[in-house]
Amino acid sequence: LKIHRTNMAFHTRSAHSAAPTEAYIAGILGTDGAEPVSVVSADGLASASRADLYYVADALKSLIAQNSHDMDVAWLVLCGALVFFMQAGFAMLEAGIVQPKNATNILFKNLIDASLAAIAFWLVGYGVAFGTDSGGFIGTDQFFIGIGESSTQINNWDHGWQKWFFQWAFAGAAATIVAGSVCERAKIEAYFVYSIVLTVFIYPVVVHWGWGAGFLSAWGAYPDKNGTARPLFTRDERSNGMIDFAGSGVVHMVGGVSGLMGAIIVGPRAGRFVDGQVVDLYSGNKVLQSLGTFILWFGWYGFNCGSTLAISGGLSNVAGKVAVNTTLSASMGGIMATILSKAITGQYDISLGLNGVLAGLVSVTANCAVIDPWHAVLIGGIGAVFFFAGHYLLFLVKIDDPCDACIVHGLCGYWGLLATGIFCYDTNIQYAAYPNVNNACSSGEQFGIQVVGGLCIIVWTAATAGFTFVMVNLTIGLRVSAEIEDEGLDYSEHGGAEMNHTGVWQAPPQPNMPMVGTKAPEPIMNSAPTYPPQNMMMPPMMGQGYGGMPYGGGMPMY
Repeated sequence: LKIHRTNMAFHTRSAHSAAPTEAYIAGILGTDGAEPVSVVSADGLASASRADLYYVADALKSLIAQNSHDMDVAWLVLCGALVFFMQAGFAMLEAGIVQPKNATNILFKNLIDASLAAIAFWLVGYGVAFGTDSGGFIGTDQFFIGIGESSTQINNWDHGWQKWFFQWAFAGAAATIVAGSVCERAKIEAYFVYSIVLTVFIYPVVVHWGWGAGFLSAWGAYPDKNGTARPLFTRDERSNGMIDFAGSGVVHMVGGVSGLMGAIIVGPRAGRFVDGQVVDLYSGNKVLQSLGTFILWFGWYGFNCGSTLAISGGLSNVAGKVAVNTTLSASMGGIMATILSKAITGQYDISLGLNGVLAGLVSVTANCAVIDPWHAVLIGGIGAVFFFAGHYLLFLVKIDDPCDACIVHGLCGYWGLLATGIFCYDTNIQYAAYPNVNNACSSGEQFGIQVVGGLCIIVWTAATAGFTFVMVNLTIGLRVSAEIEDEGLDYSEHGGAEMNHTGVWQAPPQPNMPMVGTKAPEPIMNSAPTYPPQNMMMPPMMGQGYGGMPYGGGMPMY
């Protein structure tokens, strides 16, 4: 037994009137106490009294508990960092989808999403999500975390810093999803407003419902006769509440439904629908799309496995199972999408294959801990089918979501909730450390709860996000002008190069402001090479789209 001597020295035992000295403890342990780590000797144990041994055992128990806590904190910080790295995946994926004239703009929106989410979630969002419950609807404290010594706060006395960090990474992911739905035509200021509202109010309320002490939570908002919090419907141990292990509904549906509302209110991009036909404005950068998808897949292991929230106490086994199910669902989603793309388009379209991977990942996120591996294969494959159906449904109703974010995250997220009720086992629910022991899965009750929970998320998010977008549109305006949209948001918002109507890259005019007392310098617009070089035509593609922009036959993907 390896024991750190300082832990032993400052631990007070109840069996004695006063804690023994460090030298006394060292004597029991068979060491002079000079080394920071010691090994209990046979002589030391033989000479120790029963009270001494109880004290040593108690100290060891305390030390083991502290080490377990430290491992849990490290686990959550590591997984939170993986989830945050998904921001890079979203950035690369979306930059590979939008037209080159809008690439910088979409990267900037990913940057500001993460930054605004951090401040907003620190100020208000975390408290709304995990504060003391009010009516099963919203949290009422833990705002401005790290301030004060209240037992409900995260601070140096009560710790819990890693909880905020992990949950912020999820909030940033939910906000970033919306960027893909409204890209290439939304004002950046309008997007700032929406991003703040989502991370302060819309998303945290749903988190409280499903993961806090809200009315959908497995941990429940309603006390039973003994005061124990219970979930919706039966309000006792016979119900589990909505099971959404890592966020198919709480995170992805909120982002997806919000993106759908934004896409409807901002309207389609110019030239997307012409005479009832769908026009592909740009075939996309397949390299960036692939890089972004693989980064997201990698980060998803932090997303799903980290939702154990700990690694000690047997939860490492749950994390291992989650990793297996996540892998299988993503893989089958990619395979099914590839098969469908060949059957429908006649080509092995890599964009569709990548979409299928993401559809499989979203679909398994809710249920990855409560299903068996063969279930994950089915769930991922069916998720890819839902993606294809949703993609063509958007075409039919003339809704322009360039990244298909509302389908991959919204529709597949709801499928993930439903699949939880269809494929869960009661024994798997308990294996995943949910608090209630019952037969909700085998009786079919769990499926009903999943349906209701998903509908609640849809109604709440559609109403609040829709209202936010409408108000923004009525005040500061949601959409850029037709001229700015045509020349590209990079040029108007970020000073980047524009692509003119002939497909030629053209640098923006450079300021020509002489210093006081000096001769005005010559214009420097052509003094240095730009990339792509000026007057270099873009490589030919499948044809010419709106405004002379090249486009190909590839389908936009998310």
